[in-house]
Amino acid sequence: MSLFIQPNVVDGTRRRAAVDRLRQVHGTLPTWSELADPGEIEPEKLPDLSRVDPDAADAANLWRVHWFNSADRKTQIDVPGYVVLPPELTGVKAPVVVLLGCRFPMIGAHKVLAAYACLVPRLVTGQFDPSHDRAVWPSTGNYCRGGVAISRILGCRGVAVLPAGMSRERFDWLQNWVADPADIIRTPGTESNVKEIYDKCAELKRDQQNVILNQFSEFANYLIHYHCTGHAFERVFGHLKWDHKDYRLAAFVSATGSAGTIAAGDRLKKLYGTKIAAMEAIECPTMFCNGYGEHNIQGIGDKHIPLIHNVMNTDVVVGVSDAASDALNLLFGSEHGRNYMASRRKIESELIQKFTDIGISGLANIVAAIKLAKHLNYGPNDVVMTVATDSAALYGSERQTYLARRYPEGFDDVNAGEIFARHLEGIADDHVMELRHIDRKRIFNLGYYTWVEQQGISVEDFDRRKSQEFWHSLVDSIPAWDRLIQEFNAEVGDRKAT
Repeated sequence: MSLFIQPNVVDGTRRRAAVDRLRQVHGTLPTWSELADPGEIEPEKLPDLSRVDPDAADAANLWRVHWFNSADRKTQIDVPGYVVLPPELTGVKAPVVVLLGCRFPMIGAHKVLAAYACLVPRLVTGQFDPSHDRAVWPSTGNYCRGGVAISRILGCRGVAVLPAGMSRERFDWLQNWVADPADIIRTPGTESNVKEIYDKCAELKRDQQNVILNQFSEFANYLIHYHCTGHAFERVFGHLKWDHKDYRLAAFVSATGSAGTIAAGDRLKKLYGTKIAAMEAIECPTMFCNGYGEHNIQGIGDKHIPLIHNVMNTDVVVGVSDAASDALNLLFGSEHGRNYMASRRKIESELIQKFTDIGISGLANIVAAIKLAKHLNYGPNDVVMTVATDSAALYGSERQTYLARRYPEGFDDVNAGEIFARHLEGIADDHVMELRHIDRKRIFNLGYYTWVEQQGISVEDFDRRKSQEFWHSLVDSIPAWDRLIQEFNAEVGDRKAT
């Protein structure tokens, strides 16, 4: 298994097939820099998005795969959508700022950005032929939905591989988007069963038509979030700082999951000296104590260290229980919960309503941000930024399951008050570990068993990732990828003309 794809054409025949397919679907590919700052795109390059539903399998929607979509996901805005959580909700003085991933097209989650980024390098280098190859998307839910959406736009087969225990809404969406029900492959378990996903992919890889796009090891996933998601956070922070001159971007908090999103922290650390905090489930404390288990913070697979996690640049690990995210999903998603917060806690209804844009992993990220702010005694000028990958719309079934299990006699305002007191007001700075060099080495070394022993990465390539120079060299490749995409689009245009 090679470590990463270089920005060089390796198969001209397959590349021409990809060019022909883009011409057939009347599409072109936005560069990574255009997705990072779509306001700088020359208007004549953009398709007519006014005619396109953001949930349609239309090539024009590739130009909406960025953070700058409005709330209706139809128009572009100058500052990405976000929510600032005040002290009366969080119990900490530090502003907690949450970027909203639900504004991305087709899947309502920012994982479609990673899926786009992982496929495009193969298209422009000639390593994926949409007329022949099948794209296999191993995931714990949202990434495979993004991959299936991108695959359908390109008119190729997209295969979703995900644990059977994920939310019903994910499978309902997939049923409507795959070309064949057999393209939804359910592996045993839930969030923590990533090894089972890898085993299925190893089986699928025996068929040469199947191209595995593993988000946990695709460095394009790291790069797109460093470049695009990092820039989105930078834009939001700059917007906030305009009115609050003394603000500093103290910390960036993200569940590791595939370790794509947390790459934005590397950019913020370089620009602002921001601390990077990795969140994981207490029930499966992989980084915290090399542990194992099972949890329900959907979207953050674990029991392993992703190849693309820049562990040696991570500052803090924060553990959050799925008891908190499940309970808060009910609190913000129920009438009794909303009424309690508005009437008893005097929280603005407008703010409560915004939690419809925040899913389970986003709630866990918020809890982690609060824990970190308490642990480090952050004040009113210490901004903590985090992300909501998707919205509450994907977790209605999980809410009903939790309600039936935890409150079989019914849920009322008293129960809502108990959840608020325990899982918001009662948040403590337990399960927070500031990483020393030896701690980073321990976490880094844990990845050996997955990537060298199981997945075939050479020890030399595995060890290269210890150095920050390795990660800097990846970032330095972004202009080359942009040029390759531009050359690809030029060839699409030339063929259209003929």
